[in-house]
Amino acid sequence: MDLRPQFVKALTGIKRGAWVRPLIAIFGLALAFASALLSTASREAGDVLATAVFASSALLLAGVVAVLIVPYLARRVLVNRVRDALSYDITREGLIYLVLTLLIGVAALNTGNNLLFIVVAAMLGAVLVSGVVSALMINGLEIELHLPRHVFARQNYAGAVLLQNRRWLPAFSISVVPPVKKKDRAAWRWQRTEFVFPPARTGKRPIIRWPDYSYVKFIPPRQVPPVFEQSVYFPYLPGHYRQSAELSLCFSLRGLYAQHGIGISTRFPFSFLTKTRTIALEREVLVFPSVEPTDEMLEVLPMITGELETNQRGRGSDLYSIRDYAPEDSARHVDWKATAKSRELKVREYNREDERRVCIVFDNPAPGVLDGPHYERAINLAASIAWHFFQQDTELSFAAPILAEGQDVYGFLEYLALAEPRMDGDVLSTLPGSGQYNIIITARMRGQIPTTIWQSSYVLFAQE
Repeated sequence: MDLRPQFVKALTGIKRGAWVRPLIAIFGLALAFASALLSTASREAGDVLATAVFASSALLLAGVVAVLIVPYLARRVLVNRVRDALSYDITREGLIYLVLTLLIGVAALNTGNNLLFIVVAAMLGAVLVSGVVSALMINGLEIELHLPRHVFARQNYAGAVLLQNRRWLPAFSISVVPPVKKKDRAAWRWQRTEFVFPPARTGKRPIIRWPDYSYVKFIPPRQVPPVFEQSVYFPYLPGHYRQSAELSLCFSLRGLYAQHGIGISTRFPFSFLTKTRTIALEREVLVFPSVEPTDEMLEVLPMITGELETNQRGRGSDLYSIRDYAPEDSARHVDWKATAKSRELKVREYNREDERRVCIVFDNPAPGVLDGPHYERAINLAASIAWHFFQQDTELSFAAPILAEGQDVYGFLEYLALAEPRMDGDVLSTLPGSGQYNIIITARMRGQIPTTIWQSSYVLFAQE
């Protein structure tokens, strides 16, 4: 039976380096082992030169395999398996236990008492059993994180942590914890630059240019805040069982929150070590600005409503229909001719298509125009006003720099959640002079608002 076709089929789709390099590594390590054996034999024979040659060859072959083969094989490992990491933290109880074991071990060495050696062996065996059992507890577990869809800052929400045991073996004393954080430190690196003389800051035309290198300090970017920063405890999880626990969420600031990994931790059975397994889990939550009515919003809302009603009064001129009079109707709308003909009170209804059309405009300022607190106040004010009119079933439109047209209220809130001071153009110059009522939140001064939109707008100045 020819096994060559089956062998070729099994290797189909596998990169050549994935199986050639392991064979090279095995061959190189075999040669290194043979050289080590020959160096030992040469040393026993008294041949110093051969011993040095064979020993150097063994070290050289092992070093070549370690430098050229091992990193490639490590990169070939599946990403999910690489990201699953185990970390150990000794507890206070475990530290006391190890110190006590050390003291008994020293006493056993000094006295030569076999009973003390047996006690030390049993205590060390308990540590080994603790490590093995804790590893069994956290293996075979899977986590799911359920998060709300729309989240506003400074409001409480309920999420869920779902822990599933895929083994027949039950799990005890399991905690779902945030992943172990690694501190990002600034690093110094060589960067390719260019030497220019005279320097560009002098404003003179450069005479000399040649490639150069600079030793530059790289500061790691700011980390995105995590979603999950608490601990959820599961005292007992049966085999082949799924259990959930409620997760309380409250985000104090707007913006993007991302979860890069989550940990499964246990101190079972003897609480000597806290063993944590980090699982690859990617989740993101976009937190909208707070829409809770502030004192400033409650102060300006009656004025906005009054201006809106004044601006819309008298726009309806086309007759829509004539209907029976209702107690809440105004006497101004009574149609006396129709009333005389029908001998019943009749009122006129007019077309008022633009009655509830409101455009909320956020004029994003350039960097440095507003400080942090004033900018966040403007963001929250825009979000609160948009949410208020949205709940009033007002026909809304939104305008802001680089905001796509036709966005609904959630699209506008997403824009506000990620907004930062930028130079993105003049949004006020693109607003129509009529056809809608504008509520503008801006950092400009009073004399910088275009006169074409002043009559149909209510302006909130963020600097005041």
